[in-house]
Amino acid sequence: MSDNESKTQTDHLRDVTSQLKEMRHYAQSNTETLSAQWLAFDQGEHKDAGFAEKINQLLTQQGGLLDELETAIQDFEIEANRIENEAQA
Repeated sequence: MSDNESKTQTDHLRDVTSQLKEMRHYAQSNTETLSAQWLAFDQGEHKDAGFAEKINQLLTQQGGLLDELETAIQDFEIEANRIENEAQA
């Protein structure tokens, strides 16, 4: 029997939530790196409006990803808690 088959739905939801939280952590780190690069192209030593705009677009997309990850994490946690509460009732 594989590991996935022996897990409950709640366990699986918790595992996915944990993975999403890890993805969120790396996405936040990437956002910080992009922000530093944007500053260098927008106002700093590598001033180039074209590159600054490209990085700004990436920052916008990365921000959207962070928002979607946060929503998914909350949804998975709510569902896992609901299942656990129903099982205890």
